[in-house]
Formats: sequence, structure tokens, C-alpha cells
Amino acid sequence: MAGYLTTHVLDTARGCPAARIKIALYRVSGNSHKKIAERVTNADGRTDTPILPESDFKIGTYELIFFAEEYLRDECGVTDDPMFLGQVPIRFGMNEEAHYHVPLLLSPYGYSTYRGS
Repeated sequence: MAGYLTTHVLDTARGCPAARIKIALYRVSGNSHKKIAERVTNADGRTDTPILPESDFKIGTYELIFFAEEYLRDECGVTDDPMFLGQVPIRFGMNEEAHYHVPLLLSPYGYSTYRGS
């Protein structure tokens, strides 16, 4: 099986999927970041297609950046300036050709992630 990467965002403060969050994916090599994909979450908090499909998969280090500021302002009513979690970066490695799922569990003042299935 070829590798690929999926993600989704869950709003743990409101108990629902987080829609309309822009996500950028970067390939990381040393201090170099190369943007390779950008998606927006749908009503289910997921991207409509894998953020890194099988055809583009390579073993290596990656970083997802979740642009959460607009969502947290509009949906959660956060008015802080600057925003505590305007952008959430998650750096991770993929070392085998497999399905990687890296979700973001988001609230206005905290987040977590894990390797899902």
C-alpha cells in the first residue's frame, strides 16, 4: 500500500467539527520548508481529499499549519489581540508507506494531536 496523509479538526470547546479552517502542508528538510499543499476543512472538519495523496507521498518530515484564528474568532467568540492560538503548527515524521492521520483537537486556549487511523 502506498502512503498518504489525512487530517481533520475537532472543536473540543464546542464539541463539533471545525469547518472552514485553512491547512497548509510543508515538507521540512533542515531549516527549509517547502509548501506542498493547502486545503480547507469541510462541514465535517475534514479535507475533501487527502492533504498528501498517494501520488505525492514521500517518507520524511512534514509540518501542518492550521490557520485557526478566524474560526476561533467567528465560531468561539474569542476577541483576544493578539490571538493565543492564531496558527497551530504540528511537525511530525512519516517513516513508512502507510496511511497517516494527524488530527487537531482544538479549543481557544489549547490543542492536542495524535497519530490516528
